Formats: sequence, C-alpha cells, structure tokens
Amino acid sequence: MHSTVPLIAAVLVSVGIIIIGAFYIAAPQRILAGFGLKPPASDRDTLAWLRLKGIRDIASGLVVLTLMLAADSRNVGIVLLVFALIPFGDMSNILLSGGRRATAFSVHGVTCAIMLAAGLLLIHAI
Repeated sequence: MHSTVPLIAAVLVSVGIIIIGAFYIAAPQRILAGFGLKPPASDRDTLAWLRLKGIRDIASGLVVLTLMLAADSRNVGIVLLVFALIPFGDMSNILLSGGRRATAFSVHGVTCAIMLAAGLLLIHAI
C-alpha cells in the first residue's frame, strides 16, 4: 500500500486530537459526554485537571504533525504505535470503570486500531 493513506490517517488522528484537546481547554463540559465515562463534577479543580488533559492532547497531536515534517515515515510510524497506547488505555479504563462500552470500542478502540494500522504501514513503507 502506498504510504499516502497511512499519512492521511496520521494527519486526521493528529488534527482530531488537537481539536479535542482545544475543547478540553475551552469548554470541558461540552466535550466530556463523548468520552465514555460519567462526567466528573464541574468544580474549579476538576475543570483545571480537564484543561491539563487538553494541553496533553494538543501536544500529542503536534508531535505527530511535527515528525511528519521533520522525519521519515518509519519514525512517524513508530511514534503512532507508541501513541496508540493512549486510546487503548482510555478504552481499557472506560471498560474497567463500568463506562459506556459502545463509546469505549467505537471511539477509543477504533482510534487505537487506526493508529496501529497506520503506524505499521508507515514503518514498512519503503
């Protein structure tokens, strides 16, 4: 498979997580419902923790986009494989915490699968 498809997937996942991160910073209550867990209290301290998640989401997306500009496909693929641990961990946490199974698999599981597939394809693209 030509490396364009996995690169497009990497861009879409990266831009998507940057947008999600921006929502966690700007309007955490608005984005929480889609995560798969019961929303936490909306007190000042909880909102501060959610904004920290947003900052990390934005940074994660920017790392992949930066590598796409500065590194070869193999290195981008390796980073995607490592970063696939994040949606896998989110999915596992939701399942272990009694959250919404449908969201765990459809949002976090699918994201993990896309990142794994794109990462593996990029590593083996020559």
